[in-house]
Amino acid sequence: MLGAIIGDIAGSRFEFNNYRAKDFTFFTGECCFTDDTVMSLAICAAILACEGNYSNLGQLTVQKMQEIGRPYPYCGYGGRFYSWMYTENPQPYNSYGNGAAMRVSGCGFAASSLEEAKSLARQVTEVTHNHPEGLKGAEATAVAIYLLRSGYTKEQLRSYIVEHYYPMNFTIASIRRTYEFNETCQDTVPQALEAFLETKNFEDAIRNAVSVGGDSDTMAAITGGLAEAFFGIPEQLRKRALIYLDERLLKILQAFEKKYPGKVSK
Repeated sequence: MLGAIIGDIAGSRFEFNNYRAKDFTFFTGECCFTDDTVMSLAICAAILACEGNYSNLGQLTVQKMQEIGRPYPYCGYGGRFYSWMYTENPQPYNSYGNGAAMRVSGCGFAASSLEEAKSLARQVTEVTHNHPEGLKGAEATAVAIYLLRSGYTKEQLRSYIVEHYYPMNFTIASIRRTYEFNETCQDTVPQALEAFLETKNFEDAIRNAVSVGGDSDTMAAITGGLAEAFFGIPEQLRKRALIYLDERLLKILQAFEKKYPGKVSK
């Protein structure tokens, strides 16, 4: 699930300063990991803690999100999620924000079946984003990653998404100049999916997602998870991205990838 982290880091400097082209420098000193990375790794830690028995995944997700997330109060949490993070006995708050989708890539990589991908996505999402659109955005992302890992082509994935989740009746070129900052699943996940579907390799997918504008780090994080599942990650990009993680987060990533190896592109 490093692909989501790479997307987050590469897109981080453009979140409030959009760049609607693909010719940007990929990693710079202005890049950093954000809440997308922290929460993605918190969910990975929860999945690992289950040891294959997901009956208490929701409870462990709350525990790991707060345990791992609280030391990073300035990483970009939204207002309601910030309150949830620092509240004892936190409750879901009917959100359909795109935070539901940006953090679930680990579910797609850990799932051993389509139904398990859906179940894992629901369990880690409903602890906060229990609105139907939030749950749909998370499920669509995790399912897409699982299907790509399972050998789906882009054309097959597009058909599945259109049939089960979103209409996908646009192209990136048609929205690039007019797409505005949006924090909802329903106006982020389809765009991130399309950014992946129109690209030729992992790096191009991240560049395409960032070029859409809007919530750039989250858009690229969602696209990055998909791109890793399909293309794999070039070793050079992998090595450069790991430099941005602190030791605490790096250990979680390494433990998750040891159990659920990502794909390396050749």
